[in-house]
Amino acid sequence: MKKSVDILGLPVISITEGRELGMSKTLLIDAPNRVVAAITIEDEDWYRGVKLIPYDNVIAVGEDAVTINNSENILTLDAAGDFETLLDDNIRVIGTKAITRTGVIQGTITEIFIGDDGNIEKCEITTPEGSTSEVTADQVSIFGKEVTVISPEGDAGKKSDAAAAPAASAVTAPVVEEAAAEPVAEVAAPAVEEPAAPVAEVPAEEPAEVPAVEEAPVEVPAEEASTAEPAVPAEEPAAAEPAEDKSTDRVNEDRHRRFLLGKKATRTIKMDNGVVIVEAGADITEEVLQKAKLGNKFIELSMSAQ
Repeated sequence: MKKSVDILGLPVISITEGRELGMSKTLLIDAPNRVVAAITIEDEDWYRGVKLIPYDNVIAVGEDAVTINNSENILTLDAAGDFETLLDDNIRVIGTKAITRTGVIQGTITEIFIGDDGNIEKCEITTPEGSTSEVTADQVSIFGKEVTVISPEGDAGKKSDAAAAPAASAVTAPVVEEAAAEPVAEVAAPAVEEPAAPVAEVPAEEPAEVPAVEEAPVEVPAEEASTAEPAVPAEEPAAAEPAEDKSTDRVNEDRHRRFLLGKKATRTIKMDNGVVIVEAGADITEEVLQKAKLGNKFIELSMSAQ
């Protein structure tokens, strides 16, 4: 596995002709398939247009050179029809913003690691503070032109979860049926008889003795109040969860705001009603952040900050 920096800038050597054919210049990325499709090269005729080597024709990437069979493996732009779409997309991965599905910017992609077969194995992310981390290709949802979307659980995890869901439902279905078959038949009989007896007795006593009924309601609310009390603490832990979520969101938002403050907008951002939040090239200030938040343009502003 090699970094892109270990591939670029190397001489391209034909092992059958014993010639140096040029220098490796850039990597042509096939983003949907997550592979390096080709290596573009620069030679003495660079002014005639792009030339590239399909990665399948690369014999090896060594410490000192990229080796191929012969000069016929090099394609000109006219002969590179299969790669035309990739050239138009021009997805480099390196230099794109790394952002999670929930809209939190992790940093910038500063390096990619490539396997011997050309597959992108993982990416290196550098934060504004200078710290680095790595994510595997399975944790990347989309390699975009400007943004790389990170999914921490990974695509493999999603597939396994999806496969497990129907299996789990298939197992639980018969369990529910068996449990419902026997207990319902036995419990149904006493359940119907027991509520019927007290219901018939209570209304009979209430109209018969009006004064006695005054004491009965006093006891009934007391019992209801005592039974209601345990229900309150049962709901309190559930109410605490949104507070924790809000605290986490606030921390993410504060970190996001610190990341954006002082940067410049690469394009003009407007609210839905046409009010300008920030002009292209202007500094991102606290006032700009407030406007972006009010106009629900926070993520759009993040993707346009530099």
